[in-house]
Amino acid sequence: MYMKHESYPAALLELVAIANDAVRQIPPLFPLASSVAVNPFLGHQDESFAVAAARLGRVAGQRITPDRSVWAQKLRTGELLDADLVEARTAIDTPFDIPSLEDLKTALGAEPEPMAALPTVAELATEVSGVDWSGLIEERIGAWAASHFDQGQALWQPARTGGAFSAWRDFASRDLTLEIHGLKGFGAFVAGTNRSQWRAIGRACETLGVTPGSAGTAFHRWLITLGGWAQYARYLLWQAELAGQTETTTTELLAIRLVFEEALFNQYRDQISARWVETIAQHEAPITPTRDLAIDAIWQDATERAQQRKLGEALTAHHPRKAEGRPLVQAAFCIDVRSEVFRRALEAQGAGIETIGFAGFFGLASAHKAAGSDVTELRGPVLLNPNVTSTAAEDQHADLKRRYTARAKRAWGRFKLAAVSSFAFVEATGPVYAGKLLRDAMGPKNGTGRIDPAPQLDPSIDLATRVDMAKSILTAMSLTDNFAPIVMLTGHGADVTNNPHESALQCGACGGHAGDVSARLLAGLLNDGAVRDGLRTAGIDIPTDTLFLPALHHTTTDEVTLFDQDIGKGAQAEEIENLRGWLQSAGRLARAERADRLPRATKSDDIARRAVDWAELRPEWGLAGCRTFIAASRNRTDGVGLAGRSFLHSYDWRADEGLGVLELIMTAPVVVASWISLQYYGSTVAPKLFGGGNKLLHNVVGGIGVVEGNGGSLRPGLPWQSVHDGENLQHEPLRLSVIIEAPIEAMNGILERHSGVKALFDNRWLHLIAMDENGDLAWRYHRDLEWVPMTNNAEEHQTIAAE
Repeated sequence: MYMKHESYPAALLELVAIANDAVRQIPPLFPLASSVAVNPFLGHQDESFAVAAARLGRVAGQRITPDRSVWAQKLRTGELLDADLVEARTAIDTPFDIPSLEDLKTALGAEPEPMAALPTVAELATEVSGVDWSGLIEERIGAWAASHFDQGQALWQPARTGGAFSAWRDFASRDLTLEIHGLKGFGAFVAGTNRSQWRAIGRACETLGVTPGSAGTAFHRWLITLGGWAQYARYLLWQAELAGQTETTTTELLAIRLVFEEALFNQYRDQISARWVETIAQHEAPITPTRDLAIDAIWQDATERAQQRKLGEALTAHHPRKAEGRPLVQAAFCIDVRSEVFRRALEAQGAGIETIGFAGFFGLASAHKAAGSDVTELRGPVLLNPNVTSTAAEDQHADLKRRYTARAKRAWGRFKLAAVSSFAFVEATGPVYAGKLLRDAMGPKNGTGRIDPAPQLDPSIDLATRVDMAKSILTAMSLTDNFAPIVMLTGHGADVTNNPHESALQCGACGGHAGDVSARLLAGLLNDGAVRDGLRTAGIDIPTDTLFLPALHHTTTDEVTLFDQDIGKGAQAEEIENLRGWLQSAGRLARAERADRLPRATKSDDIARRAVDWAELRPEWGLAGCRTFIAASRNRTDGVGLAGRSFLHSYDWRADEGLGVLELIMTAPVVVASWISLQYYGSTVAPKLFGGGNKLLHNVVGGIGVVEGNGGSLRPGLPWQSVHDGENLQHEPLRLSVIIEAPIEAMNGILERHSGVKALFDNRWLHLIAMDENGDLAWRYHRDLEWVPMTNNAEEHQTIAAE
């Protein structure tokens, strides 16, 4: 990320450091093939929610809280109590006097003034010239970036040597678009810039009067105007840093944007310089939340406390199932909120069925090669580097057949899309597709693709390492004794058609892929006799009649595929058939529950049809509605209808020797869940900034992202149809409440060791709540390792409000 040591002046070196900091205010955008949820506030975790709101108001002109009418409605209906507001007032960190309860209620009478970002030079030039320079810049950068970053969608690709800034200089110096619209000599101006992006940035800052004091939010403002292109460049940096390397594309894009600003400033200097000097002065001012932003932060916090209060009441009132002896089946599912509905439905099939929640990559972050492919898929959390390699190997004949089929499909696809042959294709074979289009539109059939052979771990991993891996995973799952005859390891994936964002519906813990590979790898590891012998020596005795059965939960249809072909014929045949029946019944229950929420779904068959309907905008709701993360024994939530809104991680702190599993949960699954929650939050409250736009207008660009219409910036985040049903929001914007059954001293120790995780809770990006030995929500994390007791029912809250 940082430039090589050269003879740069001290002033430029200071700007370089500020530019590198500004880059980290931009969240990464993962490509469509393996897109995962990303926290859009990733660069703001070290500042409070209200300060981040002030910053984003300055650089993007966006509020990050719902309209106040939403809170007013909750207050009227009694969903939100005065006591929730009273508690939230005590938690706010504000330079102003804390608003009174009356002030908070009075503020609901009117929405605050709309926020406006500080203007760019392009916007000021537009005001005096009438030419939409901002729109033109976005369009021309988009036209160049679409080809520069292309990952194989285009049939022709430009040269990419020398980096992004060098490639853009070659493009822009010959592009006459801006000159045609009135920016005189722009091509020559670009050709005259220094080939070093740092020197280009330095010269532009000198021309524009950008000082070190103003550069922080000024750079951030320009990066924001680049939309998803800056975020994709940030992804390239993210990947490079995971590999211990560095990458400069994001700052090169900043240099590109500054060249446009410098050229426009030179042309319109006399007309805009006074306004621009004022803008620079505003960039230099400290970022301080207004009183309105402080009020909004209190209301948002109060809304989340109201939800926590209702959850606490439900947990206190519930009566868990009583199961004794050895279970018939133990089914491990990903902690994904969509699993909660199916787990509840499966448990309803009998008292002998237990379910377990664990991160869907099952502790095996694999660099995996599918059958017939040389592409390495990273099937693990994007926060981690792979810890194993695997391959789905098959015999040479089957491998060649699979490869030939894939190449033929690619060749046919290129023939259909090529510049010349596409016309012949439409003339000659276009009518043949009429029948297929009608079948797809009127009666789509659900089909399953060819299943890869069972994946195999790298054979070079020795037995001792495999035993250690198995022990660590079982311990982290809180599954070390009382094993059932069948332990189903269930990954999850989504079956959809004609959906560019398909990978966003897959398993986030598996890097935007389905979780079948991880489940099958772990089952193979735990069914290995030598590994079991080693586990027995290590203190985990798996009965000889216990079978680990890999499976895949299809979240769009609530069907479950069992990979019983991996385990050999005859093994536990009767038990597996019983399990199939339970899974089918559970699927019907789960589909019936989900049908109530999906538009135009009135019966179970409608759910299956949506998955393969190429015109369906909402094949499922994904993780819309997610609001809580609970790490506790399943009996704490067993029987509580959580409506598919909770991440459920099985955890027993009493069996966690050294509390290493607790540390793993708080630093990995909790952080991943926070990314998911905050992506849904940002896409809901600030869709223009953090959302993916309208699916009906999407066009895939470069195989990496989508634009709305025929060009411009990539759209990051979730499409509007993923959070809204056409009439109402289907995701209520709430920051995630993390509930853990563990001693608060243990959690404090972990927070002390992990400052980044601590900042998430200190600055209210997440809530942290401790569950006590009775299963009640007992303690709330305040900040700086301080906790306060919680109240869990409306009567206690009303008493607090009265006091």
